[in-house]
Amino acid sequence: MTPEAVCQAAHGADRDRISVCVCTYRRPQLLRVLLDALAGQETGDRFDLEVEVVDNDLGASSARVVRDAAAGTPLTIWYHHEPVRNISLARNRAVVHARGNLVAFIDDDECPGADWLERLHETLVATGADGVIAPVVPDFPPEAPRWLRDGRFLDRRRYRTGTRVESADGRTGNVLLARALFGEGETWFDPAFGRTGGEDSDFFARQVHNGRVFVWCDEAVVTEAMPPERWTASFHIRRLWRSGTIAGEWMRTYRRPVAPVVRYAVGLAACVAVLPATLVLPKYARVRVAQKLAYFAGAIMAFSGFSLLRHRE
Repeated sequence: MTPEAVCQAAHGADRDRISVCVCTYRRPQLLRVLLDALAGQETGDRFDLEVEVVDNDLGASSARVVRDAAAGTPLTIWYHHEPVRNISLARNRAVVHARGNLVAFIDDDECPGADWLERLHETLVATGADGVIAPVVPDFPPEAPRWLRDGRFLDRRRYRTGTRVESADGRTGNVLLARALFGEGETWFDPAFGRTGGEDSDFFARQVHNGRVFVWCDEAVVTEAMPPERWTASFHIRRLWRSGTIAGEWMRTYRRPVAPVVRYAVGLAACVAVLPATLVLPKYARVRVAQKLAYFAGAIMAFSGFSLLRHRE
């Protein structure tokens, strides 16, 4: 039996169908770029494709964009409205409406190449994994400050295709998942994380704990838009504060060992000690240290019960 037949048998279908889930909030221009890119996806005649857009804006600001995009392509694009601002509720609504035996997630500020889904699907078939995770690369315009590129603040770890990855690398920005991961009666994306972020990290942590296997596909790259509001040091420091707070909340909620918190305390003390010396370093180095300090402080405070959760930006 070929790998393709094994995968199809495992998913209970003669031909795979991928539901691409896009949750959006007041980014109509970027959403249109993404929908046009999805309309141009190559399938190699190996799978069918549909798109589920969930508008998380109370004013349904993306309805016209989706309607116009759907009218201009034979690709099936469905529009759904989740009026309560909560990314977890939006993701859950997308899954509820997904008709495919495979579910892909991509963010509304990301843009894939024409072979994006084909590469993800190829890796899923070849490995028999429960899901495939792939790179998200920042796309800085020429006028963006150089220190952002030098600091590589949004660079993420990358692996050889087929490498098994753990929950720390799990995210919903660029991923293809088996529909079987979303069992009836289960909590998929926890609404408690819906205004802060971290709902995807929580989802993957639970899946890995339950024995699910995820692998990497380094060829299925998507780019992430970097608008001017992400060009400031404060944005990147706040982002790490929020990430640390979420990590601390997760450890406290699920009664994780205190060993990581001890390491965070040591790291926090080290950052405080070296902070004055960073004044003579390049800006990207100063921001790096400030980020680590913010992450450690946020995690320790949240673990101690003094959580100052920040809404995701």
